[in-house]
Amino acid sequence: EGKVVGIDRSSIFIDLGTIGTGIIYGREFQEAKDILKSLKIGDEIFSKIVELENENGYIELSISEANKEMGLKKIKEIKRNEETIKIKVQGANKGGLLTDIFGIPAFLPVSQLSSQHYPQVKEAERSKIAKELQKFIGTEMEVKIITLDLEEKRLIVSEKAKELENIKKILKNFKVGDTVEGEITKITNFGAFIKFPFKEIYLEGLIHISELDWQLINDPSEIVKVGEKIKVKIIEITDSRIFLSLKALKKDPWEDIETKYKKGETVTGKVVKLDNFGALIQLDKTKIQALCHISEFASKTKMEETIEIGKKYNFKILSLSSKEHKMTLSFVKP
Repeated sequence: EGKVVGIDRSSIFIDLGTIGTGIIYGREFQEAKDILKSLKIGDEIFSKIVELENENGYIELSISEANKEMGLKKIKEIKRNEETIKIKVQGANKGGLLTDIFGIPAFLPVSQLSSQHYPQVKEAERSKIAKELQKFIGTEMEVKIITLDLEEKRLIVSEKAKELENIKKILKNFKVGDTVEGEITKITNFGAFIKFPFKEIYLEGLIHISELDWQLINDPSEIVKVGEKIKVKIIEITDSRIFLSLKALKKDPWEDIETKYKKGETVTGKVVKLDNFGALIQLDKTKIQALCHISEFASKTKMEETIEIGKKYNFKILSLSSKEHKMTLSFVKP
């Protein structure tokens, strides 16, 4: 730290006490011009020594380097305390938003945007993301620092992190076993997303494909549709994520299976799926799906030659268990 003792058109002189006199000039002066133009004689500033003695006997100083070092110190403290900080978006590319914090370049990836700001672009139109992000240039956002690369002096920040922290707090109002009512917002190959209200905000949870129905399904849209309002049961809460079940509110068809079927009994069933493990058979009396193992046919090729999807055949029950939700069958040749 030193006191400004001289100012001219292209340099500033700093009294460093017993150390001597420092100078900010040349490239260092140009880089910090915006900061230096507001200084006056007597002001105290921080600077970093870049050369102990130049040809004129002065200690060469850098105010921009000092600001980066001090900024880095503040950044470390903010990250350590998990504080949020306001940024102003300076640029955008298809990967996210560009800014800086205390002179250190920072990047906000698209994946770390809040749900409010995440670009609503269809999967097939991913090229439009960069255009959507341009509208944020010049706006302010509240973010948390999630990655600090000291070597590269580069930051990764997240707007979503603050949102997730809030969701974690809100989820303390719920517990496993609670029933909530919401609306299906999105269907994927692995399940369906549902939003449900809590006071003035909406929370989002996932119903995994295995939790949509007691029977095995290939496509979640067979069971639910986007926009449909349904009741679901909370089966797991992990950090800021909530997992739901639709089948938990349906009658378990395996519950009294032993009263409807007996080991050794011959039953009629429709083939619903063929794979490397065998054939999945839906029985006539219930929605129960049982397995006829591949060993019953010697090979997959032989199985595909013997039975067809959608057709009905006779099978013998080899085993059944309501507790394990399991039934195995043996193919009965015509």
